Amino acid sequence: MSALTFTLLSAIICCSVTEKPTNVSSPNIIIMLMDDMGWGDLGVFGQPSKETPNLDAMAAQGMLLPNFYTANPLCSPSRAALLTGRLPVRNGFYTTNAHARNAYTPQEIVGGISKDEILLPQMLKKKGYVSKIVGKWHLGHRPQYLPLENGFDEWFGAPNCHFGPYNSSIRPNIPVYNNSEMLGRYYEEFKINRKTGESNLTEIYLMEGLDFILRQTKARRPFFLYWAPDATHAPVYASKRFLGKSQRGRYGDAVMELDYSIGQILSWLQTLGIDNNTFVFFTSDNGAALISAPNEGGSNGPFLCGKQTTFEGGMREPAIAWWPGHIKEGTVSFQLANVMDLFTTSLALAGVSPPNDRTLDGLDLTPVLLNRSHTLQNRPIFYYRGNELMAVRLGQYKAHYWTWSNSWEEFKKGINFCPGQEIPDVTTHEQKEHTMQPIIFHLGRDPGEKFPISVLSKEYHDVLSRISPVVEQHKKTLVPGAPQLNMCDVAVMLKGSCMFQETE
Repeated sequence: MSALTFTLLSAIICCSVTEKPTNVSSPNIIIMLMDDMGWGDLGVFGQPSKETPNLDAMAAQGMLLPNFYTANPLCSPSRAALLTGRLPVRNGFYTTNAHARNAYTPQEIVGGISKDEILLPQMLKKKGYVSKIVGKWHLGHRPQYLPLENGFDEWFGAPNCHFGPYNSSIRPNIPVYNNSEMLGRYYEEFKINRKTGESNLTEIYLMEGLDFILRQTKARRPFFLYWAPDATHAPVYASKRFLGKSQRGRYGDAVMELDYSIGQILSWLQTLGIDNNTFVFFTSDNGAALISAPNEGGSNGPFLCGKQTTFEGGMREPAIAWWPGHIKEGTVSFQLANVMDLFTTSLALAGVSPPNDRTLDGLDLTPVLLNRSHTLQNRPIFYYRGNELMAVRLGQYKAHYWTWSNSWEEFKKGINFCPGQEIPDVTTHEQKEHTMQPIIFHLGRDPGEKFPISVLSKEYHDVLSRISPVVEQHKKTLVPGAPQLNMCDVAVMLKGSCMFQETE
C-alpha cells in the first residue's frame, strides 16, 4: 500500500461523487475499537509525548468522556458486550471452569457468540444499514460464529488475535478473511516481523475502511463500520513509515499510526461531505496490558493495574464521541457510561427500537451526547471478572466485593498485571472476598484506588447504604446466559484443559 493512496482516492472523489450526498434520517455509524489501548495513551488525557494529534483534535471537535468503561477487562467478552448491549455474564461470553476467571476465544475454544443473542448489525438492517467489520472479531472462529453469520454484510480481518508465528504442523497461524474467503494467514501472506515490528496491516485496515465508506456514500446507503484494528495488542506492530518515530518505542509507533489512520477516516468523511451525517465513537476494548509494558504495552494514566483486572486501569477506557453539527465541540461529559451503551445509542440514532425480549445493560446516551448539560440517572457500573461481580461504581464511589490481580503461581513466574503498583490487601494474589465489608474508594479523590475509606467513618456507611441495594437488586434479577467459553476441541488442545494462562 502506498502512502499516496489516500491522496489518490481523494482525487478520484472529485470525479466519482459529483454532488454532495443529501442527509438521510438515519446517520452513518462508525465505532472505532482499539485493542489494549489505555486511558493514558492519548495526549488529551495527559500523555506527555503528545503523539495523538488527530485523536486530540477529534476530542476538541467533539465530546470527551473520562468516565467510560468496558464490560470486562479482556478482549472477547468486552467485544461481545459491545455488539449485544449485554453484560458477558448475560450473553454467555464467560466461563464457569474456575471462579472469576476471564476467558476469551483462542484457537482451542469450541464456542462463540450464541445464536440466542441479537447483534447490533442485525438490528440496524431494519433501517437498511450496510455493516462491515474491519479487523479483529474474537467472538468465535468456527464458521457459524463468524461475522457474516451474525449480521455483518462485509468483513476484512481475522477471527482471533495475531499471536504467533506458529508451527503450522502443530498449530496453524491465524487466518485473514475477506468476507468468507480466506486470503492467507498472519506471518505468512500477511507479514508481521517479530524482530522489527514492521507490518502493513493497519494500513490495509485503513484502506478497507475508506473504501467501504466511499462505496456506501456513492450508493447513498446508511452504513455501520466497526473498525477494530489490533496493532496495539502485543506483539505490537506499525508500518515502516511509523517505526522508530515515537518517543514511546514500538508501542508508541503503533499508537501514532492508529492516530494517523483515524485522522484519515475523519478527513475522508469531510471530503465526502457526510461528516455531519456520521456519528463516530472511539474507545478501547480493555485497559492497557501492563504485562507487555513498557516495550509493547500502553499506559492507564493514574489508574491502578491494567488489562485482566477489575481495578480502574483494567476497565476505564479512553472515549471520544464525534458528530459535527450535532455534538457540541470541545465538550466533556462526566456521565458514567460503558461500551454496552453504544448498542442502545446506535439503535436510537438509527431509529430502531431495541429488542424487548431480553435485558439490556446499555443506556441510550443521545441525551448526553446531544445536550451537554444533560445527565442520565445515577446509573451503576458493574465490574465483572468471569462469572463474579467484583466491584460496583455508583457516583464517585467504588466498592470492591472481591479483589484479585492474578494467582501466586502466575505471579511467581513473572506474570504481573500490576507492575510497580502493589497495594497491600487490594491487589491480592488470591481471590479475596469482601462481601460482608466491601473495600470502598472515592475515585474523585483517589483515582488510583490507593486509600480505602475507613470502615469506621460515616462516609463509608453512607456510601454502603446506597450501593448495597443496587447490588442486591442486580443479583436478584440477574439471569446468567449459558457459558459459551467452557469447551475446548480436544484434537488441538495443548494442555488438556481450558484453563489458559491469563496473558492474552
